[in-house]
Amino acid sequence: MSSSIDQALQPISDLKLDDGDHEKFAHYVKKEDIVESAVTGKPVIALCGKVWVPNRDPQKFPVCPQCQEIYNQLKPE
Repeated sequence: MSSSIDQALQPISDLKLDDGDHEKFAHYVKKEDIVESAVTGKPVIALCGKVWVPNRDPQKFPVCPQCQEIYNQLKPE
């Protein structure tokens, strides 16, 4: 590889994730989307906009602050 390409690419291990990393949170998603994802493997979209295929126990993570804020605005008072 040329050195210019080497400089443009960096190993994933060198990437830094900030405190806003979505992988640290449980997210709000429509129940029917969770079921469909479990059956088909189709990605889901959280209230905050994160798109992923769920594969972890959400009970082990704190709720995403962005999802929580949006969810609170949706609830009738």
